[in-house]
Amino acid sequence: MSPRTHLHALRRLLHAEWRQHATLQATRRRWPMPLAAALASGLPLLAGVALGNVGAGLAGSLGGLVFLYLPETPMHHRMVTLMACGFALTACYTLGLGVQASGLAAMRVPLLALVALLVTMVARYYRLAPPGPLFFVMAAAIGAYTPMAATLLTAQLGALFLGVLLATLIAFAYSLAMLARWPASPVPERRPASFDFVVVDAVVIAAAVGISLLLAELLRLPRPYWVPVSCLAVVQGVSLRGVWNRQLQRVAGTAVGLLVAFALLSSPLDPWRIAGAVMALTVLVEWLVVRHYGLAVVFITPLTILLAEAATLDRHVAVGALVRARFTDTVLGCLVGLLAGVWLHSPKLRGWVARPLRALVPRRLRPER
Repeated sequence: MSPRTHLHALRRLLHAEWRQHATLQATRRRWPMPLAAALASGLPLLAGVALGNVGAGLAGSLGGLVFLYLPETPMHHRMVTLMACGFALTACYTLGLGVQASGLAAMRVPLLALVALLVTMVARYYRLAPPGPLFFVMAAAIGAYTPMAATLLTAQLGALFLGVLLATLIAFAYSLAMLARWPASPVPERRPASFDFVVVDAVVIAAAVGISLLLAELLRLPRPYWVPVSCLAVVQGVSLRGVWNRQLQRVAGTAVGLLVAFALLSSPLDPWRIAGAVMALTVLVEWLVVRHYGLAVVFITPLTILLAEAATLDRHVAVGALVRARFTDTVLGCLVGLLAGVWLHSPKLRGWVARPLRALVPRRLRPER
């Protein structure tokens, strides 16, 4: 092949890649949903600011994220799904707080891997829609790395559960309004899940989450809990192409989002402005995430930084160091997630995991596939 032919092929490849990443996806999501999500995550923070306890408000905002699991099905299915996710989110946060309170720092890696394993298996078995296991792992990670006095643990856990309860009430009111105007989507039929899809994939994903956190700990990154969250967000792609797209869009979106975060954090911020920014960013994220993941990450980045650092932003914070640390966390997590995605979608590499796992199952209980 001539150099001109190679150049033409490269141009076609780059053009196809650009179209792949620049296309906005069609969606049925209606505009009230981002507003309701902003209320679910923002009202607890506003309440915490008003009461002079920003830390409790942040825990409530974390609980409010459960609203994002609300399906568009009939009311009974919506509320059962949301309440089950709420209890699971509370349980994961409790496990994280328990490890933090016990002072067993060495247990953080196995805890996050175990939580990732269990919630991924359950999410895949019940075909839980995105964000899938992501927020459960994030809740456990934040709980495990949030320093606080043992006397405050109960109050912190209660604040998160109140956030879950408020999100459930907002979801109920939102569902009443939506179902009065539009018909519900039918409850999706749960297809039989194969052993590989539920167990093998979950083991690979959990191993990637644990390895990414272990690397972050060994590298002594200042905020290691964002590494497994980035890893899980990438490896959840339904195909190797999906994993690659998410990895690329997450890194690029984070790079641009850090510029937004730098400008935002460099401006005068008080707790009320932080709460307002959190609600505005939530609206943007939920409007964009179903249309273009990379554009959504631009606003997810400052949103997560505000949620993680709001309790300390009234003190002296080195904004440049914070931004660099967040980018390092994202790149490391995405690289591990990409490698795990290659393993996950390679039949030969999957076989190395699947065969010993199947050998652990009694012959009479082994699935046909």
